[in-house]
Amino acid sequence: MKFKKGDKIKVTVGKDRGKEGTIDRVWSKLDLVTVGGVNIFKRHSKARAEGQKSGIKEFVRPLPVSNVALICPKCKQLTRIGYKESALGRSASGGKVRICRKCQQEI
Repeated sequence: MKFKKGDKIKVTVGKDRGKEGTIDRVWSKLDLVTVGGVNIFKRHSKARAEGQKSGIKEFVRPLPVSNVALICPKCKQLTRIGYKESALGRSASGGKVRICRKCQQEI
């Protein structure tokens, strides 16, 4: 999975096309991401017990990864994510780092 929690993304397909937000949760095995304030659904609930309230509750449903695009923090453009081997990576021994495909800067 190329996306990580905290990445700024823009929705490219669907009813929320054009909305921006940050990733709150990632389901890597299912290829889904949850973005706060995007893909909000409403569920009508009925009071089941005495003292319990009924009403309309809003909740966020996850989006497929294919429906979102990353906004590069450096060049502020929609971009794809690439990888580069780096001796100065995030770990002390080096390794892969994510890069912007447009400006070639580390994400």
